[in-house]
Amino acid sequence: MVSAPAGVAGHRPHDLLWPERASSLIISGPPPPWATPAWLAVAPVVVRRATLADPAQVPVGLRGSTRSERCAARLPARHVVRVLKPEEIARSAAGSARVRESPLACLQALARLGPALDALPLAWGVTGSVGFSLASGFDVLRAGSDLDLILRAPLAAGADALRAVARLLRDLDARVDAQVETPFGAFALQEWVRTGGPVLLKTSRGPVLTDDAWSSPDAAFFDAACRPMPA
Repeated sequence: MVSAPAGVAGHRPHDLLWPERASSLIISGPPPPWATPAWLAVAPVVVRRATLADPAQVPVGLRGSTRSERCAARLPARHVVRVLKPEEIARSAAGSARVRESPLACLQALARLGPALDALPLAWGVTGSVGFSLASGFDVLRAGSDLDLILRAPLAAGADALRAVARLLRDLDARVDAQVETPFGAFALQEWVRTGGPVLLKTSRGPVLTDDAWSSPDAAFFDAACRPMPA
């Protein structure tokens, strides 16, 4: 099975990276007040979807303890000391008492979905605030936190499995945002099910509306006015 292409040093969007030191992170302009050296020294950063001029750097996003605390940055690949992929977070969550016993709807949804997703012929992982919290141990989840998932679908032939996932997401107490990753970008599962095909594909060059998310987007379709969207 063909896998989605990886980025610098094999890093993909949504991978969590731990920098060698806080000073390894390159931020344009002054860092936001919440991005203190003490926080950046222990919190992982997330690989974001972007193209950088320097191929030896990884585009990353800094996360704080609240939803509004986000900041774009760059990280030299040689300064990455640890990597945790969404699939690895999902596997660790399967045996986590924190997930099984949590009163939070997002973690209850994860506990319920995990075995069913494992039974399908696709790779999947946990991203967003749930993935960040499970990977780092920081308590950043709230009662209304979403559950964010990534579904690896390198071939269009996996469409039946994707439709099965969409059915699993019904009647959950938590909102679940499932992103489907193809070799050319990512799109929202619910949008694809609703439209029957046309989706907004998030690529490293920016968003593009396409009828086939498993084909390379034509550069002519990119809207120059659109700024690159986060992963």
